[in-house]
Amino acid sequence: MKKFYGTECYIQSVGVRSDMEIDGFAITVCEEIGVELSRHRSRSFDEMEEWGDDLSSFDLVLALSPASQRRALDLTRFYHLDVEYWPILDPTGLGRTREEKLDAYRQTRDMIIAKLTERWGAPRGQGAGAA
Repeated sequence: MKKFYGTECYIQSVGVRSDMEIDGFAITVCEEIGVELSRHRSRSFDEMEEWGDDLSSFDLVLALSPASQRRALDLTRFYHLDVEYWPILDPTGLGRTREEKLDAYRQTRDMIIAKLTERWGAPRGQGAGAA
């Protein structure tokens, strides 16, 4: 999102759980389109609040899994947030060989790009020609 739409909006990546490390396959397939994730750390909704992010300042939550959709909908009891659920393939555990695993992650990456483009139009940031 940041690569394709730049500073047009404020974006924060968050998950249901906070996993210290980003999956290596995700790092690899994102590097292919110029998105650097190796220093990225995922955090939870709870951590966002603990670290001072004001969840009421967000307009939209894009949930990519049923669990994140449930958690986001729980937050709408306290904050006015729109929640959209995008059923995106979870590539973890798919494929046996390294190349099969990378293909599954590429499919997920490309699904997300397609949904972003469908929702906000053609990329306008630095990555307008990527993917």
